[in-house]
Amino acid sequence: MATADDAAPPVDKADVLAQLLSADPLRSRDEPDIAGNIGGQLKHMGLSTWSISAHRRLRDALGRLRPNRVIEVGGGIGHRSAWIYDLFTVDDFTPERYDIIENGAKFAVILHRLMTRHEAQSYTKIVVGVLDALVGETLAWKAASSTGLEVGEAPIQPEADAIIVDGTSAVRARNVELMLPFLATGGVLFTLEPDMPVGDVEPDDVDGMALVDGFNAWIKLIQSCSATHHVGFMPLFGGTLVAMTQR
Repeated sequence: MATADDAAPPVDKADVLAQLLSADPLRSRDEPDIAGNIGGQLKHMGLSTWSISAHRRLRDALGRLRPNRVIEVGGGIGHRSAWIYDLFTVDDFTPERYDIIENGAKFAVILHRLMTRHEAQSYTKIVVGVLDALVGETLAWKAASSTGLEVGEAPIQPEADAIIVDGTSAVRARNVELMLPFLATGGVLFTLEPDMPVGDVEPDDVDGMALVDGFNAWIKLIQSCSATHHVGFMPLFGGTLVAMTQR
């Protein structure tokens, strides 16, 4: 029988995050065909997306985590979702639920086609709406449900093992702040660090000031989260992938 002296040392979650964000040498470095086609559409439409390096590393992390409940904020036309669906296909893994949240209804049609193509209707929920409102409605549903009231289904699932947060650099910190309470015990939130403002920004430059305010909000968020969450950073080509988990 093991004694107290033989007990294994406590797991350092910071080390776990570092391992989670590392590259998986056993996985393909090629972009999945469907994701590649969607990436081409994005360029044609003048829309931005995460780099292949960031998507690949996110895919590797989700492959290690094998989350049963997933929330993706900012589905767009499904570029990142195609990477995630490909992971599920390659690993022959079906999650319990995968919520894709998108602000624009016109993109929801494209997401629906992607979901159908992967025969993922049984576990995917495409949610269209403004994130602040969806979060508020879900938290209200959770509070009402705790009293035993039957109030139907929450707009988005109230807990997830993996949350992927996108959005413009100006609002990304806000989006992360809204979604952190949805992390299940042991769950991980992934996002890309917002763009850093470069050079002087004139006060009447609306877009430039939004970028400055968004980055300042990100710095404050990281500082405030340091007491409650472990935060891991992985610099990659095209940005820094960030992972957060509760202490």
